[in-house]
Amino acid sequence: MEGEITLIDEVLTPDSSRYWPRAEYRIGISPPSFDKQFVRDYLESIRFNKEPPGPALPDEIVRKTSDKYLEAYRALTGKEFGT
Repeated sequence: MEGEITLIDEVLTPDSSRYWPRAEYRIGISPPSFDKQFVRDYLESIRFNKEPPGPALPDEIVRKTSDKYLEAYRALTGKEFGT
């Protein structure tokens, strides 16, 4: 509608905002993050050419990525997901 702002993409997610654990932050290094870096690293390791369709991801990569997002959720909210 005219005069209204509509959000159509992500905002303040672990990927768009790059959250890091404060206790592990050190100047000059890239601290562990809460984003989908496991996916990026895996795709690099198999030399994915970045052309569709993307490869199926191994269960371990999916689990690690999900775990990181849940860890970020807990850190930001102090709650378990779904509670």
